[in-house]
Amino acid sequence: MSLEVTDTIVALSSAAGAGIRSVVRLSGPDAFSIARTFFLSAEPMDESVRRAYSGVIHLCDLPAWPADLYLFPSPRTYTGQPIAELHVLSSPPLVERLIAELMTSGARAAKPGEFTMRAFLAGKRDLPRAEAVNAVISASNRADLSEALSQLAGGVSQPLHGLRDDLLNLLADVEAGLDFVDEDISFAGRDDLLLRLTRGLAQLTTLRRQLEQRAVGDRVFRAVLAGAPNVGKSSLFNAISGGNSIVSDRPGTTRDYLVRRIDIDGTPIELVDTAGWQAVESLIDRQAQSLGSREQQSADLLLWCVEAGNANDNSPPVVVARSLTVVVVATKCDLASAAEGQVPTSARMGVGLEELRRLIQTRARSFAQPALAPSVSRCRHHVDACVERLRKAHRTVLFDDPPEILAAELRGALDELGAMIGAIFTDDLLDRIFSRFCIGK
Repeated sequence: MSLEVTDTIVALSSAAGAGIRSVVRLSGPDAFSIARTFFLSAEPMDESVRRAYSGVIHLCDLPAWPADLYLFPSPRTYTGQPIAELHVLSSPPLVERLIAELMTSGARAAKPGEFTMRAFLAGKRDLPRAEAVNAVISASNRADLSEALSQLAGGVSQPLHGLRDDLLNLLADVEAGLDFVDEDISFAGRDDLLLRLTRGLAQLTTLRRQLEQRAVGDRVFRAVLAGAPNVGKSSLFNAISGGNSIVSDRPGTTRDYLVRRIDIDGTPIELVDTAGWQAVESLIDRQAQSLGSREQQSADLLLWCVEAGNANDNSPPVVVARSLTVVVVATKCDLASAAEGQVPTSARMGVGLEELRRLIQTRARSFAQPALAPSVSRCRHHVDACVERLRKAHRTVLFDDPPEILAAELRGALDELGAMIGAIFTDDLLDRIFSRFCIGK
């Protein structure tokens, strides 16, 4: 993506398709004059004032149609440049024609993420906050949205900026000492140096731990129903998920496994119904058991189903991962009582279904770690490199090595931090980041 920001760009910045209103956004030095080419208002317009004007869009061969023009003078705008927004009726043919005419009049089509990239280049957003914009747009659940909004508000970048400021001050003290080495003047004592370096190491170590924990944050929590044939797994699956898998009194009706994505108060969950565990009598049985075993091993929560009144069937007959949580669910509790330690349910009477859904949701929430927006995950190696630089700086102070070595390690750590927050970047990096955005953002 070109870093040239002297031209004026245009794109549809609202959702595509028919609706009440579409927003066509222009950003650049000629944004106002290009927008006014087709917008007519009865009021005199002042381009130096942030405000909205009502009027009409007039294209040469079409009747005039109502629109509003919002003018945002620089530098207090999202991109740091003049921004003009045309709010028009959301008729796809009209919007496409308007954008085409605006491009004929001097604007060019914005590339994916170009508005946010201009905000970054103008210093309106640092790199983590710029990427958080995309994370907010693409969030698939409440947890992801909350994490992205936190990052957009500076929850990730502010601590990194603070650490960078601390290290810059520390480097300044060390280099000041180098300038006055013959004067026997100390700008930072040994204990102070160790304390400040340790504080930085602790902060980066915490960040790295978050990255490791959240590496699979975008994987949906999987709850797998398993048990002997005809214990009511499929009925329970249907009752919880609203599905319609085949239910029969004949054992072994479910030969494959069924997966349904459900949402429990904003928590996404994959619910899986597997074939009943039974003796293998045919190739089909063997394949069904193999599929069921694979799904069980990949589960985050195993719901082992037993018929109510059966207290001797509380554990799966196969080895499961040590980290896998197993909950014993008693089915058909309209016919008998659940044993102690079992979760009572009845798909037919609706007994215990809400309690089971809450249990699944609680397990999913405790298991899940919201995925960090790509701004930090993309620079995992920068975190590791910065930690290593600070460790070397710490050893340098401990062993009273020359302060020139300490200064070199601090400069290296600052370079890695700069890459994380966008103070140091390349055209290729920006292209890879902003190409993931949708057009108009």
